[in-house]
Amino acid sequence: MQNTTVIRNAAWIASWDGSEHQYLRGGDVAFTADRIVHVGGRYEGPASRTIDGSRRFVMPGLINLHSHPHTEPASKGVREDHGVPEMYDTGLYERSCAFSLDEPGREAAMEMAYAELLLSGVTTVADLSSPIEGWLDRAGRSGLRVYVGSFFADAYWKLSNRHELGFDWDEARGRRELEASIRIMDLAEQHPSGRLRGIVYPGQIETCTESTLRDAAAHARETGRPLTTHLSQSKLEFLEIVRRHGKTPLEYAADIGFLGPDTILGHVIFIDEHPDIRWRTTGDLDRLADSGTTVAHCPSPFARYGHAMAHFGRYRAHGVNMGMGTDVAPHNLVEEMRLAIILARVMAGNLRAADTRELFRAATIGGAAALGRDDLGRLSPGAKADLVLLDLHHPAMRPARDPLRTFVFEAADRAVREVFVDGEQAVADGKPLHLDPDGAGARLEESQARMLAEASERDFLGRTAEAISPYSLPLRTL
Repeated sequence: MQNTTVIRNAAWIASWDGSEHQYLRGGDVAFTADRIVHVGGRYEGPASRTIDGSRRFVMPGLINLHSHPHTEPASKGVREDHGVPEMYDTGLYERSCAFSLDEPGREAAMEMAYAELLLSGVTTVADLSSPIEGWLDRAGRSGLRVYVGSFFADAYWKLSNRHELGFDWDEARGRRELEASIRIMDLAEQHPSGRLRGIVYPGQIETCTESTLRDAAAHARETGRPLTTHLSQSKLEFLEIVRRHGKTPLEYAADIGFLGPDTILGHVIFIDEHPDIRWRTTGDLDRLADSGTTVAHCPSPFARYGHAMAHFGRYRAHGVNMGMGTDVAPHNLVEEMRLAIILARVMAGNLRAADTRELFRAATIGGAAALGRDDLGRLSPGAKADLVLLDLHHPAMRPARDPLRTFVFEAADRAVREVFVDGEQAVADGKPLHLDPDGAGARLEESQARMLAEASERDFLGRTAEAISPYSLPLRTL
């Protein structure tokens, strides 16, 4: 007999009725093995485990379509105020060239980020990273459902000044990386955890040749794997693609067959009608909507530069499938949802531009649609048993007049008590069961120190880390 877990008499449930999420009150949720078998009234079947739900809000696990767990935790204290005015304020390229985290640091960062993801209610994540030893075992052990995206590209960014983006092209290296990526995805899908899958990940639209982008799309469609890249993430990138092709990045991607319902594009902020671009045409939103392409919205890193999508509600109203991601530390998807709502309202000058309901849908059903999964992001019989239980008696959740809204705007990760992925418990009493973020944090501090010490050897001006990213307060030596 298979084990069945019943969450009895849950105070609130975010159930799925086939077309939208809705609240239920005082019902049961039951799952057997890796599948939900009951949502709603009294569950009368056999149960091997019962959880008291009287103080719990039960919701589906969140889906993170875009993250970089191997590197971003090492940028804590470095990137929050960093930017380059001569590059339209983005600091992405300067940091990427000056700072390089070693493999022990990337392993530690991954463990820290996986813990952050689970503790913010994420059960499925697209991990877009360069491969390291032990990646798949760590992902499998984490308890998360992980789409493994192994980076490949034909060029790496390089700088010789603070106003031009250069490229170090090596197409033979790019082909080797593509072949290695395919091997890693194959291994991921054979992992004994059963929770790992591949996602085809050519790094950026401007660092890959047309041939590589076409081959990546063809491989994704031959294997049924999702396809992703970074696109329209900076004004420099937009201008570079225009320089090369005379087209917007989205127009170029559409023309080479890269867009489609299996495609997830990270960011897509600087499109033709963005106020910082004001291109001669306004067809980019149509290209997204008509192709069924998904946007993985990650507002936090861009807001730090003073940039924002214009705006979430406009993309949704145009028919674009929207998902959510965390492109920066902390890997807290709930905080990204909150910021997305606020920025949409600011950019639109309209309270109705985005709300909790829309962002919850993006972080659940929108993400599931992007991955081609009708068994994720919902609480309904037959769906995967990916569940998050929030503590309604946590002070940040009280009063719980509207628990989802309170979770997004006030409580966030502080309220997460239990998380189940594929029917297996990954978080208990607010702590990850299979990860050690404290130990990983200590290891990451050592690697970050090495990364910062080596910055002057990598930076094109030979600057120290303190010169590139000064402390927030003057440092006085005693």
